[in-house]
Amino acid sequence: MNRRVVITGLGLVTPLGIGVDETWAALCAGKSGIGEITRFDASNYATKIAAEVKDFRAEDFVSKKEAKRNQLFISYALAASRMAMEDAGLQLDEKKGDRVGVITGCGLGGLATLEEHTMIINTRGPKRVSPFFIPMMIGNMAAGMISIQFGAKGPNLSLATACAAGTHAVGEAYKNIQRGFSDAVITGGMESVITPTCIAGFGAMKALSTRNDDPTRASRPFDKDRDGFVVGEGAGILIIEALEHALERGANIYGEIIGYGMSGDGYHMTSPPPDAEGAVRCMAAAIADAGISSDQIDYINAHGTSTPLNDLYETRAIKTVFQGEAASVPVSSTKSMTGHLLGGAGGIETVFTTLAAYHDIIPPTINFESGDEECDLDYVPNTARRTTVDIAMSNSFGFGGTNATVIVKKYQP
Repeated sequence: MNRRVVITGLGLVTPLGIGVDETWAALCAGKSGIGEITRFDASNYATKIAAEVKDFRAEDFVSKKEAKRNQLFISYALAASRMAMEDAGLQLDEKKGDRVGVITGCGLGGLATLEEHTMIINTRGPKRVSPFFIPMMIGNMAAGMISIQFGAKGPNLSLATACAAGTHAVGEAYKNIQRGFSDAVITGGMESVITPTCIAGFGAMKALSTRNDDPTRASRPFDKDRDGFVVGEGAGILIIEALEHALERGANIYGEIIGYGMSGDGYHMTSPPPDAEGAVRCMAAAIADAGISSDQIDYINAHGTSTPLNDLYETRAIKTVFQGEAASVPVSSTKSMTGHLLGGAGGIETVFTTLAAYHDIIPPTINFESGDEECDLDYVPNTARRTTVDIAMSNSFGFGGTNATVIVKKYQP
């Protein structure tokens, strides 16, 4: 089977807001969700900033008992899923539930729970460990709880491919429907690891920005003065369906997924190869899967982490794939505003890419003041751009050299 796959529901929990409308408005206005860390005392850390979700109440989306029990990444996922399901108007019964899957991506899962219970074991002993410790910690529990919450009894998968996990999840969900295994899938990514261990670990790698005195300007993808990424958190969920399934129930359609590519660098545990050939093959595979040519792509939502090597090598990859057209393709990194959600990044960024095509608005790369000699593409600096976006691409690249790209098209009956 080779069915058309459309997007019918969207849900977001991000550092820019709770819900699609709030987040999208802030994104297009070029607002930053980055500030000082409040989750723990970061005064002794080299990096003291992060993109935290503000004003989130888990009990607005699940019972108080579940809200207390679930780790934040699960609560974010359930909240975004509820928004997306309501947006799609998708209600499941025993018959329909068997044909609806859940495929999500998460990088580090319940790291906060692991930290907490390690402390409990060391200070109070093993008998004080909660029976919910393991279920709260493991990354696939977000997909499991979504399935339980909505009665989605089709394929249930959780991918842990570092910072490419959310995009891999969307791509695998797309293929799952295209091949006839499901009629609809709840898909996307989630993460919540603004914790001492996470900040210390990435800090030890010199991967994080230390622009602590100016948090809102710390994430500056492709800018000459970029000095590292900023950890973010949240969830982005999409409801995707076979076209005939969506039409049969009269669903609103935001767009259509038409291409998916993935590749491995086989080079280094954290750094892409200087020629970015893995990213090149990934984008090229997505373009081939979509059955289009590179000159048909109107916008690229870049991985764009604000680290020196990632931004340089992604720029090189875009130049290789798009050749003479590269300079004319708008490229922006929404991580300049949301920070980097790690395994959840591909979820929110696929939503952003979908909305860019749906509204014909490209969100900006904020804090872009001057490119270096090689980062010289059109990064949509500082101000959103209203223009026709018929086909858009979203990239995600992760540690271990794992790459994922999805392509979204404006829906045409």
